[in-house]
Amino acid sequence: MSFEPLSHPVIDTHCHLDFADFDAERDELLNRCRQAGVVRMVTISTRVRRFDIISGLADRYDNLFCSVGTHPHNAAEEPDVTTDELVDMANHPKCVAIGEAGLDYFYDHAPRDAQAEGFRRHIAAARITQLPLVIHARDADDDMIAILEDEAGKGPFPFILHCFSSGARLAETGVQLGGYVSFSGILTFKKSQDLRDIAAKLPRERLLVETDAPYLAPTPFRGKRNEPSYVVNTARVLGETLGMSEPNIRDLTTANALRVFSKMPPL
Repeated sequence: MSFEPLSHPVIDTHCHLDFADFDAERDELLNRCRQAGVVRMVTISTRVRRFDIISGLADRYDNLFCSVGTHPHNAAEEPDVTTDELVDMANHPKCVAIGEAGLDYFYDHAPRDAQAEGFRRHIAAARITQLPLVIHARDADDDMIAILEDEAGKGPFPFILHCFSSGARLAETGVQLGGYVSFSGILTFKKSQDLRDIAAKLPRERLLVETDAPYLAPTPFRGKRNEPSYVVNTARVLGETLGMSEPNIRDLTTANALRVFSKMPPL
């Protein structure tokens, strides 16, 4: 399935279209994306052992790309995934990123040492491939900063702080180390003024938008199942936060996405 880009297209840089939430209507969902001007999506891996499923979806749809990695929640399930394995899988033509990997101390579904060890293996894969590492960080700012600074000293690697909801120091450190910061529907929530204040102070060339669908639907869809077409709502609020028009914020975030996802062909 393919469709032509519209004027001022948008890219959803992070969703999970392999999840069962979308089994009944993927074609209809992608048609709604086209109508909204969302012309590309990156469906993000949470388990390396499901890469055949996620890459198969990316192969099915022209405008869908994917990543390969193990979510920190699942770090203890896949302790044997090696950097070499990640690098090999990343050779798939539609794989444009490593991850998501990182640290989640809010749920602590996996031991913290397993999360950190897996995270460092993913960083090594991003350094080798120069594909961006999609980073999940929740309630772990200090340890995340320490690992990023330590690993940056071993050699640069591209990365994205996805679904950003952390403190200003992590955002600033990420940008200083060459990373990008991606905002989800959380940015649109009434009580997220602190997050909007952080976004307003970051370099515009490092900003991305995403849905994290099926989670975190933006206002006015909050509480419902999220989908990639809703990324336009997050982009609109980001534009309002920066004092930018909707066409301009679409152009900005799309250009940023194409830069960081360097393996993705131009529109």
